[in-house]
Amino acid sequence: MENSFDLGIIGAGPAGYSAAIRAAQRGLRVVLFEKEYAGGTCLNKGCIPTKAVLHCTDLFKNIKKAEKFGITTGETQIDYTKVFNRKNDVVTKIQKSLTKLIQSHGITIVNEEAKITDVQTIKTQSADYFCKNIIIATGSKPANIKGLECDGEFIVNSNQILVMPQIPDNILIVGSGAIGVEWARILSALGKNVTVVELAQKLLPAADFDVSKRLERLFKKDKIKFFVNTKIENINNKTVELSNGQSLTPDLILCAVGREPVLPQTELNIEKDGKFVKVNENFQTNYDNIFAIGDINGKLQLAHSAVHQAIGVVDFITQNTPVHFNPLTVPSVVYGSPEIAWVGVTEQTLEGQDYRVSNFPVAALGKAQADDEIDGFVKVIEQNGKIVGASAVTPEAASIIQQFALMIDNNMSAATALKTVFAHPTYSESVFESLLGLDIGALSLPPV
Repeated sequence: MENSFDLGIIGAGPAGYSAAIRAAQRGLRVVLFEKEYAGGTCLNKGCIPTKAVLHCTDLFKNIKKAEKFGITTGETQIDYTKVFNRKNDVVTKIQKSLTKLIQSHGITIVNEEAKITDVQTIKTQSADYFCKNIIIATGSKPANIKGLECDGEFIVNSNQILVMPQIPDNILIVGSGAIGVEWARILSALGKNVTVVELAQKLLPAADFDVSKRLERLFKKDKIKFFVNTKIENINNKTVELSNGQSLTPDLILCAVGREPVLPQTELNIEKDGKFVKVNENFQTNYDNIFAIGDINGKLQLAHSAVHQAIGVVDFITQNTPVHFNPLTVPSVVYGSPEIAWVGVTEQTLEGQDYRVSNFPVAALGKAQADDEIDGFVKVIEQNGKIVGASAVTPEAASIIQQFALMIDNNMSAATALKTVFAHPTYSESVFESLLGLDIGALSLPPV
């Protein structure tokens, strides 16, 4: 049958396109449904365009301190219109490249909205497709918060701010997760007046408290105002009243307080866990041949988590190998200068338990001093002789934290990890030094 496939995938974001490519590599006949553009939120409305803008603003900040390195540049300015256009160019280039990559694997792409009509049928406006297995990878969208409904003008979400060619001067950001923090850094570098409001007790609520404390210091350094344990009580004629008694009059509010699933169209009774699609350890729904991966299942709303799930599910379908997915070993990264990352448990989750901690300041590294990047640290947590958690606030934190993720996922001890030679001079030496701190002491620090 012309429209008969081994696997039908709905959604071409990181989860969907990764599953499609992996399945094609395993010899399956694959059809991939995408009603908009390949790449999903990550490429089109999230990770990539935000990082394209953030790289420009980070570069701008570094150029402004060039004199410190003996480089004379004259007056430095940033043109957000050009930054905005470059962001669009980057996204378009990757979109085209990704589409060609998918097609190169012999995957059929259907650019129509898809609906699951029975356990092995996906229907579009133009045709029906028989699919032996189905993967739902429809992703997520910015959450709609009561009292903070986005109008695209005064109150915007993370999608909407990316399509604004110009941004006003006074910005209120609601939420200090990765999205809120990254945009606070971008807007501050652009010279905007930025205030962040966080309902939780600390900035970056999911991070270790030492990370949150350091972020407070970094925000103060960048003149970013913030309020924690605070909520918006009322918005009246663009005046924002906070629960701490403060009143603000921003030009724009960025609502950065989470995402909710985009549920698939279906005639089946697919079970849910709250708002999300319910899955078992192999990401099967209540129908054995229908799987749900990525943001749609609510496990972790991260692109790299989605890719990992995609590979695991395809291998389960083709080789019957159980999916290995441990949320604790999935790194979280907040970009900007310096990068912020963590993996595994945080110290506050171990309250009342026995554990050991080593905290190494990056200022003790020769590489950090040479680069004038001395504001940060690497922290590692050991419990029962194994590495169980780590945090990093430092240049290259995204790469550094991956080393700890490997240790945690393989139940490594500090002694085993220390058998590896770490290159000098690098920021990875902070991993080496922090591990030594769990032994008899870091080499680059005086005795305690």
